Amino acid sequence: MLIETELTPNPATIKFLPGRAVMENGTRDFASPEEAEASPLAEALFGLGDVTGVFFGREFISVTAAPGTEWSNLKPDVLAILLDHFSANMPLFKPAAAGFSVPLADADYPLDDPEDADIVIQIKELIETRIRPAVANDGGDIVYRGFQKGIVFLQMQGACAGCPSSSATLKNGIEQLLKHYVPEVIEVRAA
Repeated sequence: MLIETELTPNPATIKFLPGRAVMENGTRDFASPEEAEASPLAEALFGLGDVTGVFFGREFISVTAAPGTEWSNLKPDVLAILLDHFSANMPLFKPAAAGFSVPLADADYPLDDPEDADIVIQIKELIETRIRPAVANDGGDIVYRGFQKGIVFLQMQGACAGCPSSSATLKNGIEQLLKHYVPEVIEVRAA
């Protein structure tokens, strides 16, 4: 089995492509060893000690290294864990945790106004068709969190979450695209 790697715009994160599906549906972001307990693979990666983030995309895994960690030292260990996992056809999640998710508290994100339903549909469609594929190419994902008073709230995940250029991506890329196609959008903010 060959696992390809790609650099991402985030120098702390590398994208690993095992040449097969990782997640059948959706994505999963692990920002701590405690969150990684739901997945034997994520748990093993965090067990290396120099890993601060693991993200499962449809056909890739993004791994974020701790500050000061040299990828030349960490990469062989990550590849060994991924090879062992995929060669043995091990499950991605522990059986009890397969449906595990942490619901967001309502107070954490603004609620969409029912009067903005058509605008929200347009925003979500643009995210799905234009923005999410581009962000996935960089080893991450973007999650819609709300629309209120002209402001779109989005959350970056995976390689994009800690990327030094994520603010520029939100403001110069995503905000401009949404403003162009949805005139009611006046600003995009990180949630």
